[in-house]
Amino acid sequence: MDIKKALLKTGETRVWRTYGGGAALDRWHGREGENGMFPEDWAASTTRASNPGREAIVEGLSRVISMEGEPYLTDVIAQDPQGFFGGAHVAAYGAKAGFLVKLIDAGERLTIQVHPDKRYAKEILHSDYGKTESWYILGANREDIQPCIYLGFKPGVTREIWKDIFDRQDIPAMLDCLHKIPVKAGECYFISAGVPHAIGEGCFLAEIQEPTDYTMRTELVTPAGLRIHENQCHQGVGYEKMLDCFHYDGAPLEETVERWRSEPVPVCEEAGGRIDSLIDERQTKLFSMRRVEVNDSMTLAPEGMMSILMVLSGSGMAKTDGGEMPVSQGDVLVSRADCPPIRIEAYERLTILQSFPPRA
Repeated sequence: MDIKKALLKTGETRVWRTYGGGAALDRWHGREGENGMFPEDWAASTTRASNPGREAIVEGLSRVISMEGEPYLTDVIAQDPQGFFGGAHVAAYGAKAGFLVKLIDAGERLTIQVHPDKRYAKEILHSDYGKTESWYILGANREDIQPCIYLGFKPGVTREIWKDIFDRQDIPAMLDCLHKIPVKAGECYFISAGVPHAIGEGCFLAEIQEPTDYTMRTELVTPAGLRIHENQCHQGVGYEKMLDCFHYDGAPLEETVERWRSEPVPVCEEAGGRIDSLIDERQTKLFSMRRVEVNDSMTLAPEGMMSILMVLSGSGMAKTDGGEMPVSQGDVLVSRADCPPIRIEAYERLTILQSFPPRA
């Protein structure tokens, strides 16, 4: 198979959000950095973004820049879903990727939020997907800041307490209900649906999640002063039902970190590089993520399923029996389920994040 059919290169897919950022994304793509309201890059995305007031704009769907005409990835997949996903995946989940990968550059603290679990999503939002997610920390987007995240309720936070704080819009009290955790590059956190959280100012990270844009926000005004459309706070279900989306099972800081920080597990180590599993069945069956580090050269064996390869740093060449393709920082590739083995050769040390959909 021609490598251009086995490995598709997708373009940058910037998405409008309620928070500012994006300068680190610009720099990552080799441009001068500038913050704005497009702080996320959705990698090889087949999920459409939900932004009230911007419904006429197609946001979130990636285009295949390695193909003539740069068609949407969704349209390319629709021509051969079995080739992209594999027969077992199509039988289990249909012709849907079932996951979404993003880069997030938080120029300001994100609002405190929660995402629906599958039961809530099915019963309240009539969706097959909730929004469990994981974060792989890339580092700080500014030299003068210590990046952090807010994750999980402290012990004793009940629905009644949380509702009272929400009604009063006491933001310091909201923040005090969550654990503030300093983070550093290379760390990985699993955020189960229902767990309250917020990405702190200065965080630059990659995210893998279920393929929805459902976010329940308890702050009606962002830290920068933007008043949020009410549907972007409660997703159309009302504030009372929004509060039911939270899991009120707080824990001490040490237990929270132990529960939600995921330690890498070696998958393969050889002279040319190594592969570590970051997210796998230890945490969830909804998706998985690996870190591939290539010092010289190594081969990625066929998995029989689609994957997204995001080149975090370095440069080199990807080779199959159907040709070769240069790769460098900022590239995002989609490997089909029927893609042959991929030989990665590094010109300068390559770090690649490889993400997978749910296993059938």
